[in-house]
Amino acid sequence: MTVQSPEPVDRLHGLDALRGFALLLGVVLHAAMAYTPMPMWVVADGQTSPAAGALFFAIHLFRMTAFFLIAGLFAHMMIGRRGVGGFIRDRLSRIAGPLAVFWGPTLAAIIAVLIWVAVINNGGTMPEGPPPPPLTVQTFPLTHLWFLWVLLILYAVLLLLRAPFAALDRNGGWGRAVDRLTGGLIGPWTPVILAAPLAVALYLTPNWIPFFGIPTLDTGLVPNPAALTAFGVAFGFGALIDRRRDLLTGIRSLWAPFTVMALGTGAGAFLLSGGATPSMAPVTDPQTKAGMAALYAFAVYAGALAATALALRFASGVSGVRRYLADASYWIYIIHLPLVMVGQVLMLGLDWPWFAKLAAVIAGVMAVSLITYELLIRHSFMGRWLNGRRVPWRRPAAPVAVTAAPPAE
Repeated sequence: MTVQSPEPVDRLHGLDALRGFALLLGVVLHAAMAYTPMPMWVVADGQTSPAAGALFFAIHLFRMTAFFLIAGLFAHMMIGRRGVGGFIRDRLSRIAGPLAVFWGPTLAAIIAVLIWVAVINNGGTMPEGPPPPPLTVQTFPLTHLWFLWVLLILYAVLLLLRAPFAALDRNGGWGRAVDRLTGGLIGPWTPVILAAPLAVALYLTPNWIPFFGIPTLDTGLVPNPAALTAFGVAFGFGALIDRRRDLLTGIRSLWAPFTVMALGTGAGAFLLSGGATPSMAPVTDPQTKAGMAALYAFAVYAGALAATALALRFASGVSGVRRYLADASYWIYIIHLPLVMVGQVLMLGLDWPWFAKLAAVIAGVMAVSLITYELLIRHSFMGRWLNGRRVPWRRPAAPVAVTAAPPAE
C-alpha cells in the first residue's frame, strides 16, 4: 500500500483551490454556450438568455489568465524543490503524458457528438458535407486540451530563460535587482502594468471581436500572439512572485481594490462589446479598437489578480472539500467537454427554462466526473499519474485484541 506523503508546510492552499476552481469553471463556461442568444456553439438550444452570454463573458475574461499565473508560480516552486531534471520528468509525465493519451479519445468523442447533432439537425439522416481540412500545424485540433500544450511551451521558455540567468547571476546581483523590480510591480497599479503588452497584442490582432476577448487556442499548434502574450505575461509574473513569496501578502491585502477594478472594468468591457446583444463583428475603427483593447486587457488582469487575492484572503485555510475538488479538477476538465455536449443534446427536446437546463447539464457532468474520479482515478495508479499521489482506500481499523484479566485468587 502506498503511503500518502505529508502535506508540505508551505503549501499554498488558497492558490491550489483557485487553480482547481479555474478548471471547474470550464464546465460552466462550455455548458452556458448552448444558451446564449448569439450563435457560438455547435449545440444551440431554443431556450436562451442574455444572462448566459454575460456568464460566458465573465468567466472567459479572467479564468485562464488566473490559471496561468498560478501555473507559473507553481512551476518555479517545483524547479526549486526538485531541480531542473526532476521538473522536466514530472511535467513530461503529468502534462505531456495526459495530452498524448487523452487527446485522441477526447477528439473521437467530440466528433461522435458532432455527428449526432448533425443528424438531429438534418431530420434524422446524415447530411452530406465537405471533407475535414487536412491536418496541418495550423489546423491541428487541440480541443479544450490546448492549455496543456501551452503549458509545455511556457515550461520550455522558462527553462531556456532560466539557464543563462543562473549562469550569469553567480553572485546574486541580478537576482536581487529582479526581486526589487518585482516588488515594485505590486500595488493598485499592477493590472495596468501587466495589461500593457496584451492591449497592444489585442489591437494588432486581425478581425478581433471584443466579446470573445483573448482568441481561443483550440486549433493550431502555434499559439496566436494575443493569447501567448496574455498567458505568458501571467505565467512569468507568477514565476517572479515565487521568488518573492512575501509579496503574496501584499496581493492578498489588495483584494478589495482589485475586486472593484475587476467589476468596473469587466462591466465596462461587456457593455462596450454590446452587452445583452453583443456584436459578433470585428472592430474596424482604429480608435475604438485601441480603447476597447486597453479596457479589455485591464479587465483581464484585474480579474485574475482579484481572483488570486480573494483566494489568498478567504481560502488559505486547510479544507478537505477544497483539496478534494482541486485534486479532481484535472480529471474533470480532461473528460468534461464531450459530457457537456451530450448533456446539452439531451436537453434539446425538453421545455425547460434555460437556467434549469444549464443546471442539469452542470450537475450531470459533475456527477459523472466525480464518480469516475473516485472509482477509477483517485485510488489507483492514475491518481499518482495525474495528481502526483495515490490516495489509498480507507480500510477499517484492525480489531484490538483484548486480554482477559486473570481470575482472582
